[in-house]
Amino acid sequence: MSSNTEGGLDLRVERPETGALGRLVTHPWFERFIIAVIVANAITLGLETSKTVMATYGELLHWLDKIMLSIFVAEVIARMIVFKGRFWRDPWSLFDFTVVAITLIPATGNLSVLRALRILRALRLISAVPSVKRVVSSLLSAVPGMGSIILLLALINYIFAVLTTKLYGDSFPEMFGTIGASLYTLFQVMTLEGWSGDVVRPVMAQYPYAWAVFLPYIIVVTFAVLNLFIGIVVDAMQQQSAEAKEEVIEVTRREYDVLIAEIRSLREEVRRARGREAGRS
Repeated sequence: MSSNTEGGLDLRVERPETGALGRLVTHPWFERFIIAVIVANAITLGLETSKTVMATYGELLHWLDKIMLSIFVAEVIARMIVFKGRFWRDPWSLFDFTVVAITLIPATGNLSVLRALRILRALRLISAVPSVKRVVSSLLSAVPGMGSIILLLALINYIFAVLTTKLYGDSFPEMFGTIGASLYTLFQVMTLEGWSGDVVRPVMAQYPYAWAVFLPYIIVVTFAVLNLFIGIVVDAMQQQSAEAKEEVIEVTRREYDVLIAEIRSLREEVRRARGREAGRS
């Protein structure tokens, strides 16, 4: 969308656009209309998965899909015309362009599977809804800080994979026969999905002290390392919120300075006008 304030340029604020097309693209009602079209398109694409609905309304849904795609293409082209080079400097505009371009790929013959990619248009809600865009921007800004945690998580999983393969590989080849199988089983344990009944208890039936391996793994990986991810994301969101507040304060300060300057100019003009009136009298 054109109101890119988080994670990119604000195309509307950077320089007001003139002309009917510029006023249309930057109008709030136009943005709400595009959001409504994105939601409607996501619903129609979901309805296309129903054989019953397609048997009755298939032709109508195909026509609606073409109309909505035409609206998306026209919107992107209009923004390219209005914002010119700034369109290509805004990450969210590039995101919208990429999503629309992907769905324009011909889906015929061997490429018919690409028709499923039309649902990617629903991703445009990310750039269309400011609150969602703020969350995504926070997640993206947290990615660099996650690198060390991902490395630590991979190291711990590798150590425990080698350990469990050597300890339980012969007795439980499906779960711990190879390092790959052990990594997958440990991932299941890490998610706490059936870790007790499907993994740990069967192993403990043959190795009573297996809990001494799995409990430290759960405590370190699930309750410690994974919570670090949450901490980094929360910190990134707080930084995004603080930066947004600072931008609002800066804009307000500039507007205040401009207002004060205008008031002083008006006072000066009034003083001069009074001086001229006094000189005439």
